[in-house]
Amino acid sequence: MNVTTAPADLYRQGLRLLLDKDIAGWIDLWDEHGIAEFPFAPEGWPKRLEGRTAVAEYMRGYPDHIDLHDIPSVEIHQTVVPETIVVEMRGVGRLVTTGSPFDMTYIAVVTVKHGLITHYRDYWNPLALQDPATHFAGSNG
Repeated sequence: MNVTTAPADLYRQGLRLLLDKDIAGWIDLWDEHGIAEFPFAPEGWPKRLEGRTAVAEYMRGYPDHIDLHDIPSVEIHQTVVPETIVVEMRGVGRLVTTGSPFDMTYIAVVTVKHGLITHYRDYWNPLALQDPATHFAGSNG
């Protein structure tokens, strides 16, 4: 990754990779010691992942559970800290296990250093998931 990649550009690249179901490519955007946090994670789901390997394990089954079709809205806000952005977005698709529609709004606070994601705090709404089987991390969360 180019060390001059702006956080907003890196984030947009990551969204394209997720839409392409290129989870390995998305993981390549992460720093080896990157941290992902999910402040609203329900009981039994991880609230914090430490390191690229943990993030990769969590995302391993994503396309098997959520078939992401589109990200119809993305607003990226620059903060006073140049490495950090706040993202408001909406992802739509379907839940693979049930075929039910998937429509999720997210707010993420993302920090990028040296062209890689070092911190990703994802404020997603677990109540929007209609099927508890959509937990896409490893079977024991």
